[in-house]
Order: sequence, then structure tokens, then C-alpha cells
Amino acid sequence: MAFDGFFTHAMVHELNQTLATGRVAKVSQPYPAELIITIRAHRHNYSLLLSANPTYPRIQITTIPYQNPAVPTNFAMTMRKYLEGAIVDSIEQIDNDRIVKLVFNTRDELGDSQQLDLYSEIMARHSNVSLVNHRTGKIIDTIKHVGSDQNRVRLLLPGATWVMPPKQDKTNPYLPNQIYTDLIRETQDPKELAKRLQAAYQGLGRDSAKELAQELVTSDDLPTTYHQFLNNFVHPHPVIYTRDNGKSAFAAFPPLGMGDDKLQHYDTLSALLDAYYANKAQQDRSKELAGQVLRVLHTELKKDRRKIKKLNQQLDDAAEADRYRVRGEILTTYLNQVKRGMTRITLNNYYDNNQPLTIKLNPNLTPSRNAQKYFTKYDKLKTSVTYVKQQKKLAEQEIDYLANIESQIDLASPDDIQEIRLELQEQGYLKVKRQKSKKRRKVRVSKPEQFHTSNGTLVLVGKNNLQNDRLSFKIANKNEIWLHVKDIPGSHVVIRDTNPSDETILEAAQLAAYYSKGRNSDNVPVDYLPVKRLHKPSGAKPGFVTFTGQKTLYVTPHKLEN
Repeated sequence: MAFDGFFTHAMVHELNQTLATGRVAKVSQPYPAELIITIRAHRHNYSLLLSANPTYPRIQITTIPYQNPAVPTNFAMTMRKYLEGAIVDSIEQIDNDRIVKLVFNTRDELGDSQQLDLYSEIMARHSNVSLVNHRTGKIIDTIKHVGSDQNRVRLLLPGATWVMPPKQDKTNPYLPNQIYTDLIRETQDPKELAKRLQAAYQGLGRDSAKELAQELVTSDDLPTTYHQFLNNFVHPHPVIYTRDNGKSAFAAFPPLGMGDDKLQHYDTLSALLDAYYANKAQQDRSKELAGQVLRVLHTELKKDRRKIKKLNQQLDDAAEADRYRVRGEILTTYLNQVKRGMTRITLNNYYDNNQPLTIKLNPNLTPSRNAQKYFTKYDKLKTSVTYVKQQKKLAEQEIDYLANIESQIDLASPDDIQEIRLELQEQGYLKVKRQKSKKRRKVRVSKPEQFHTSNGTLVLVGKNNLQNDRLSFKIANKNEIWLHVKDIPGSHVVIRDTNPSDETILEAAQLAAYYSKGRNSDNVPVDYLPVKRLHKPSGAKPGFVTFTGQKTLYVTPHKLEN
């Protein structure tokens, strides 16, 4: 069951019971499309999440911890100015649509009472969060600005008049109606009935429509069945269930015919969404935060690959440098036959059994200058080989480094992204924003992630290069075991044991393979050795190490329990 109008109805009911009459204590915007309002109600602090993320839009109370950016956004500052200290008067759903209105009572700069309406639109890529002055009907600010070039119907910008999304010609299912009885007379096929129910009723998602259709076609008392269906969203029994295709989904109540072995029950809808979105939303937030980082990585990788292609061409040219020397020597030998103004001349090549050789000439140069030009080209190509090889090696090292960071982003948490950003700033790939204060805020490197093998041995994994360096050269004991995938980008992994069992090494190797670019392969080589054999060359980039005396295991990637 998606976050449709019926699920929104259930969520609004839950939020009203929990947050109504509460006071706003704090407002934060930890991620670009998400707002968190901390509300003090019934002697508890609740974090209300309003997400306009196009992939996972929703409104709920969340207990998942978050970290605020160092500098708050303009939208966050505006929300703090208007909402901090305000009282939650009510939380309402607009008809049975996926639009939630939070009504706040507060005071303006003059101390006069004023009402502010905060609209959360849960509509995929059109999702938004807008603060509106109730008296004037003007938008104070929106989390995503939408100009006339993006939407000709609604202008979602500060100062614009708030306009509701266009209404669909559908019936609010909570108002008195008998539409379902007419529809079931027309068809008894559940699939067809579900489509017609969706076309008739407001806010009815595909999963909800299928559930209602199934209940109606097997019912002996249609009005009772219909109202019981609606009542399930007033008194929900939240579950996450497993579909026949193995994918999980959430619902406000257990679907018909679903065995309890495929259900996970939750006390509240918000707890359900926290469990369902925990990993999915986290990955999406990471990608959202990594947007600029990924653009820089892709640009630099493209530049380096183009550079290597050019350097390879130069090496190919240098490999044929002797052809220029031969032409220069033959011209010098037969200089008396060369006349100024010639564009080419054919002479005997005494290096190839006097076979005729046609040599191009510059008509504006003297014969001796034409010969010297070939010798100069030969010398330039021969002397460039060392430099070109060095530049190629540096470009290849940079590609490995950037590809490693690209791999780390795939499994990074939002905190890891901040550290990757810091690393790229230190390496000069990203510009550092100038701060007004002379004191630069120091970002502390977070701790590596912890896992345990089947026998309880602690294994640490660096999730980015700053963590990798800290783990390998600051945290790890010199006699503990260090692991890394062979010849491909991956995390540094350390077994906190000086004499681990073969089983522990195998499980740690599987973990190292999982946290690498080879995580989707079946047979990944992993090197392991004591930490004391690691060496970091002077001036090497973060995460780069050299080592000797390693052993190699071939494993299938697998993530251990934390």
C-alpha cells in the first residue's frame, strides 16, 4: 500500500492525537528536501518529518537520528523565524488527497496573534512543503521553489498567492455515497472493479483499490464492508508485509489472506515508516547530498580518461620516432638532390635495401632545415617518453583514487558523504566556502563501522578514505589483521584480533568484498596481512597504502551483523 490518500488519512489521525496543542521547540533541515520540526507535546519531544523527496515523500514522526549541516539553509532560517514557539492548533487533510495542512498559532513582530498554515504535498516529484500566511494567503517560503517556467498553473515562490493543486473530478470516500454499489453491479471482476474504484474515489491508490475490490466482491453486506474498510484507516494495525515477488511493502492494516509469517507488526504508522524507509531513505539522502561530489568525480574521471587516451597516442607516436630519424639522415645524405620549394621527394632508403621512400617537405624551408625538422621531431618524441609515462601513471593513480571514492558513495551514509566532501576539499577537487569567522570549523572524522563475526570477534570497516587512514594507522594494533580487496577499490578492514581463526578471516574477507566495487561479483580476491606490513608513501592520497607478504582468499561478498 503506497502513501495514498487513505494512508494520509490514517497518518493525519495519528499525528493529531500525538501533536495537537504541542509547541514547536526547534526547526531543522538536515537534507535539501526534508524538514524536521521538533514539537513538545504531552511532556515529550517529537520529531515531525516532512519530506518532499521525490522518491520517498511522506509526513511522519521519526526517531531516526539526523545531523544538521554546518550552515542552515535560507528555508530553514525562515521556518525558524516563523515557527519556533508556535502552537500546533490542528493537523488536517485536504479532502482525501495527499495534502496535509498543519495549522499553527503564533505571534508576529508586533505581538499580534496570527495563523500560519504549513502545507505538505505528498505527490512524488511534485512534492513540496510550503508555509503560508493564513490572513493574506501569501506564500512565506517553500522548500522547493517552482516558477512559471516549471508550472504554469501554480506559482510556488515567496510572495506568490497560495493556490491549491487542481482538483480531480472524484468523490471523497468519507462523504456519504453509494458509488461502490453501482460499480459492483457493473462488474464482479476484482481487477476491473479496482480500476473503476480508483477512477471514482479520491486518494485511492492501486494497492488500496485492489484490497477494497477484493473485500467488496466477497461481501454479503456491501455498506458494512465499505465502512469497515474506511474504519481500518481510523484504527490502523500497521504492518510491513512481503509480496509474492519477495519485495516488501507497508500497509495500515494486514491485507486479505496474508499469513502472519509474512507480516511485521508495528505500534504506530510512524514506527512502520521508520522501519520501512530506514535504509532506502538513507541511501537516497546520501545520493542527494553527494550530487555535487558525483558531478566533480565524473568530470575529473572523464578528463583523466581523455588524458590517458592522448598520452597513449603520444607513446604510440614515440614508438615510431625512428622513422623521423631515418628521414632526417636520408635527407642529409642526399641534400644536393633536395631543392627549395619541393613539397615531397622520393629517395633510396639505405636502411631498407634501397627501397624508394617518399619524404614530405616544407616548401618554405631550405633543404638542411627540412632535414633538421625531422631530427628535432625525433629528439622531442624520444625525450618525451619518460615524461609521458610519468603523466600516464599519475592519471591512472588519480582514476583509481576517484573510482574508489565513487565506490564508497554507493554504500555511504549522509555522515560519510560529509567526510568524503571534506577529503575532496583538502585534495583541491572541491572549493572551500569562505567563512566570515577566522576560525575554521574542524570536522571530526567519524569512527569506522563495527561488525562482529559468528564467534563474536570485532571487525572494523572504514567507510571513506579519512576513516581508512585513521583505522589502518591510528586505531589498529600492528599485529592485528588487515584486509582489502585485490586490485580494485574497496574499504580498509581490520580484525581486532592478533590470531584470528580461519573462519573469522573468511567472514572478514567476505565483509571486505561487500564494501568494495566487487560487491556484485561471486568470486572476489581479498588480500590479508598483519597491519605492521602496511606502508603509506610520503605525499600519497588518503586511503592509499602499499604492502608486502600478503595472502589471498577468494570469497563471495557478504555483510555481517553490526
